[in-house]
Amino acid sequence: MDFNVKKLACGAGVFFTRAVQFTEEKLGQAEKTELDPHLENLITRADCTKNWTEKILRQTEVLLQPNPSARIEEFIYDKLDKKLPSRTTNPELLGQYMLEAAKEFGPGTPYGSTLITVGEYQKRLGGAERELLQTSAAGFLTPLRNFLEGDWRTISKERRLLENRRLDLDICKARLKKGKVAEAKAAAAPDFQETRPRNYVLSASASALLSEEVDKAEHELRVAQTEFDRQAEVTRLLLEGISSTHLNHLRCLQDFAEAQATYYAQCHHDMQDLQRELNKCANAVSAPHPTAAVCPDPVSSAFLSGPSSPGATVSSQSSQRPGTLAMEQTQLPVTGTRKAKVLYDYDAHDVSELSLLADELITVYTVPGMDPDWLIGERGNQKGKVPVTYLELLS
Repeated sequence: MDFNVKKLACGAGVFFTRAVQFTEEKLGQAEKTELDPHLENLITRADCTKNWTEKILRQTEVLLQPNPSARIEEFIYDKLDKKLPSRTTNPELLGQYMLEAAKEFGPGTPYGSTLITVGEYQKRLGGAERELLQTSAAGFLTPLRNFLEGDWRTISKERRLLENRRLDLDICKARLKKGKVAEAKAAAAPDFQETRPRNYVLSASASALLSEEVDKAEHELRVAQTEFDRQAEVTRLLLEGISSTHLNHLRCLQDFAEAQATYYAQCHHDMQDLQRELNKCANAVSAPHPTAAVCPDPVSSAFLSGPSSPGATVSSQSSQRPGTLAMEQTQLPVTGTRKAKVLYDYDAHDVSELSLLADELITVYTVPGMDPDWLIGERGNQKGKVPVTYLELLS
């Protein structure tokens, strides 16, 4: 217990001495040891990295999860080191409501059948969103958090130690300076006017004590300088590691952008498919035949699980007229032939369409009265409709 009290008192004394030195530096009453310019630049760069990483992390969390209550829940589960329970995305919830509404209205009615079709596609969008959230959290948000909660805390700790070593060094410099000033004054004006030998002995003893104090201060200064240089080197090595952090964050940023591109491409593909299904539904409702008063059956679960293979037949109605539309289009006058580059893979949904592979070149043209969102594509002996959004017209 006695040892702990002494240690506590010693620590309090060191803290007070550093506080006095720091205050005098701020007031301009004490000299301050400046850090190496290279080290100063590294510190500035590290502070900039930390500040912008925090801002990017927070805004990415807002982008991926706009609901603040959900973000707070995720933060609490993360701090408690517990697995976050699975949460239904908004498109999935909307799709589920549409499917339940279709049961109430009747799946055989035009409205009910359309609700089923749109609801299934909404659930597909929700699944794509869930995949984006999981990929972004693992590949982008987690590395940023690891830097702020791991590497940056270590850097901050070493920087605080470096500041303490600098204060100790400046304290030793000030102590040595004061000791030398006092020694110089004692040597410049010795008390030789005293006639009594006792006073002369006391004056000589004081000079000896001052000399000892100067020697002690010089020793402490050498020790403090050594500790400061060692801590400066440790801090410099850690700060130079910021370059590796930038490279790691660069790879994570590329992965995040790729995940976004995949997500939006999937959403675009799903919406194109949904638009075609709705067009079929609208045509069926407006058809004069009594049997066409109800929308076609919504897409099957096999189609919803992913794009069908090239040339596969998805709609039962289109399979009843194989090759009819293609033959009719070849008989119509061509308005202009152009080359086009395929931007994305596309799987034909019926025999009237042409499957595409990314980066291939095909010949396209249109015919009078054709939907402006579609063109006729030719590749060798194969011919069929292709969506304009999947093409880049070259000439």
